[in-house]
Amino acid sequence: AREGADVAIGHLPAEAADAAEVVKLIEAAGRKAVSLPGDIKDEAFCQQLVADAASQLGGLDILVNNAAYQMVQPALKDLTTDQFDAVFKTNVYAMFWITKAALAHLPAGAAIINTASIQAYDPSPGLVDYAQTKACVVSFTKSLAKQLAEQGIRVNAVAPGPIWTPLIPATMPQQQFRGFGGDTPLKRPGQPAELAPTYVLLASAEASYVTGEVFGNVGGQSPY
Repeated sequence: AREGADVAIGHLPAEAADAAEVVKLIEAAGRKAVSLPGDIKDEAFCQQLVADAASQLGGLDILVNNAAYQMVQPALKDLTTDQFDAVFKTNVYAMFWITKAALAHLPAGAAIINTASIQAYDPSPGLVDYAQTKACVVSFTKSLAKQLAEQGIRVNAVAPGPIWTPLIPATMPQQQFRGFGGDTPLKRPGQPAELAPTYVLLASAEASYVTGEVFGNVGGQSPY
């Protein structure tokens, strides 16, 4: 928004208070903000999400697939089918559904940015399901970039390392997240604001010759 974009955000209904705060920040930057509550594990909602965003914004130029779900399970025997489904529906199916719907609106010069993870390359033992989905994101990004190149649509991914978000204390055992990010060369977790410039670059015309790439923001802990 601070770089000039009007923004629509999808979020769970339970996240309405957080969404309202984000809307205020977007509007404070002088841009239009659209809040679209629903559950992206549902294909029909994903289609409606895109239709509503395009309608209320007057079109689409940038798509960021960023929503994800994870829950640490130290043993495979404790990983239920319900959790496996929820992780794949949120992280992989929704990306596919939303992107497919958005293609009807994205013009030449548009950008798609997916959020992968260091987990795609260096998976943690307790994130068997989540790591698989992030590997899917990498493959989806590279395949789709080749498919859409002739249409002038660029597709890239950002692969964060240990970034301090509410997802971390909400999904990890306390003894694990207390040292979160300490094993990187920079000896700390990253902040969401430290990821933002990468997304802005990939969304902009300055990255017009960049497609099919995965950008690691990992504090020096790069397995790529």
